[in-house]
Amino acid sequence: MISGETTRIKGLVLAGGKSVRMGQDKGMMLWHGVPQRYYMADMLNSICDEVFISCRADQVSEMDHNYSTLTDNPEYVGSGPTAAILSAFEKYPDATWLIVACDLPLLNTATLQYLIENRNANSIATTFESPHDRLPEPLITIWEPASYKILKAKLAEGFKCPRKVLINNPSTILKPPYPAALTNSNTPEDVEKVNTILGSQTTSI
Repeated sequence: MISGETTRIKGLVLAGGKSVRMGQDKGMMLWHGVPQRYYMADMLNSICDEVFISCRADQVSEMDHNYSTLTDNPEYVGSGPTAAILSAFEKYPDATWLIVACDLPLLNTATLQYLIENRNANSIATTFESPHDRLPEPLITIWEPASYKILKAKLAEGFKCPRKVLINNPSTILKPPYPAALTNSNTPEDVEKVNTILGSQTTSI
């Protein structure tokens, strides 16, 4: 664990999706020899004060008990990543949350450290500009406590996408130091591309 400013940030790995497009649980894929949800949690644990894996209620019993879990408030079920972010703030409302999706097989610690080092606590969030569409990447983002009310208000208006909150509110958007690290893997086609980069054959367990 790194001391200083980083120890006031809690980490959350988003691993509760249904992985419909992938056809298998993305959190259980073995990109680096261990299930991805745990690989990501371990990465966050090296730079955050406390780390949780966001999962569905039906996943809790199958989780490794060495990792803390956080399930969505039933009020937000069906609201995607926004549900996980809001539920995290409701557990620790004064915390700053580093939110990371589990489907980022090329994400590295250096990228997350860069995000933390360039954090702007006076904005609602600090995030990266996606190299794919130049829009903010909401699922590799440091969300400040001030974002909670905004996210909840937007959800009440019917807006489930946290990206729109970043676009329409004062957030800090950084150019990623390693653009490839932001690569998502959501489909079997994406798996082939990432495996080519990693030089490995990925499976699930």
